[in-house]
Amino acid sequence: MAVGGDGSEDGAVPLPRLPRRTRLLLYGAFLLLVGAVLADLFTGPGTTLSPVLAVAPVLVGATTRRARVPLVTGIAAIAVAALLEEENSHLPGTVHLASLITITAATLASTANVVLIAARERELFHVRTVAEAAQRALLRPPPERAGPLRIAVRYVAAAAEARIGGDLYEVADTPYGVRILLGDVQGHGLPAVETAADVLGAFRTAARTEPDLARLAERLDAALTDRPTDGRFVTALLLGVDRDGAALLVNCGHPHPLLRRADRVTELAPARHAPPLGLLGLTGDGGYHADPVHPRHGDLLLLYTDGVSEARNAADVFYPLPARLPRLPAGTPDDLLDALLADLDAWVAPTGLADDAAALALRWER
Repeated sequence: MAVGGDGSEDGAVPLPRLPRRTRLLLYGAFLLLVGAVLADLFTGPGTTLSPVLAVAPVLVGATTRRARVPLVTGIAAIAVAALLEEENSHLPGTVHLASLITITAATLASTANVVLIAARERELFHVRTVAEAAQRALLRPPPERAGPLRIAVRYVAAAAEARIGGDLYEVADTPYGVRILLGDVQGHGLPAVETAADVLGAFRTAARTEPDLARLAERLDAALTDRPTDGRFVTALLLGVDRDGAALLVNCGHPHPLLRRADRVTELAPARHAPPLGLLGLTGDGGYHADPVHPRHGDLLLLYTDGVSEARNAADVFYPLPARLPRLPAGTPDDLLDALLADLDAWVAPTGLADDAAALALRWER
């Protein structure tokens, strides 16, 4: 039997693939069970190991979400126990009865457990599906070109459980040039998606009416503080690029973007650190500040969320994005992001990402 290979009772919710160590432990338990049955056959009359067959439906229950699988396994275990007990018919009847009761109880308990877990995973799956649909509706595909920029974006949902994040992005071509937002809502699930919707809605309106980029960030901060968000905040980057290619950057507590020029990568740290959106009023800071960026033709700028920079490998080491970025193929922004995600996927294997990850790359072409 393939461990971790089948789906839910109705086929709608796939069974998550079990980690390698878990599969090895289950295989070991199955081998011990087979060894116990063989030992019972070869030790002859006088002893019986038939009660250990009660673990068979329990082990199978860990590999499936189909209730009939542990049930059928339990029936088969009872049949095997009956064959073993024929060779030990001289043993007291209470021994055989105890074996039958033990296997039956384990079968019923394992079947009930599979039914309960499958129902909970089905509910979680539906919640995640709704959240993902809402997130896709919010995160519109950006234009491939805007002003002097070629743009690409990638969003990858976390592999762990049903953790829908609040990563967000938007590109707006406005009278003041191209305005770009990339952010990450604190927390996960539908509340984070709701907060992301608030920020995106405020940005889509204010980006076309607010000439000052720092003031635009303040308006987004005010949009959060004016709504009940249960204390959630948003780390964000705001980038403004005019028709000539000159750029301003406002960093609201977000991981620093990386500028790649040829094979050299520069981290664009702000001159003054500022709090995330939603927390400006708690810091006593006078407001947000825009830092100039001095790009050249062909420069690549990478904006990303901490789902990228804080991805861990099997040794629990963070993904070294600034060190890996110069080694990735430059080409177009799409080429860069495809190479980045492939490299990131290899880094976090076999466990996968623990948090949603968003990355937006842009290149100055004139």
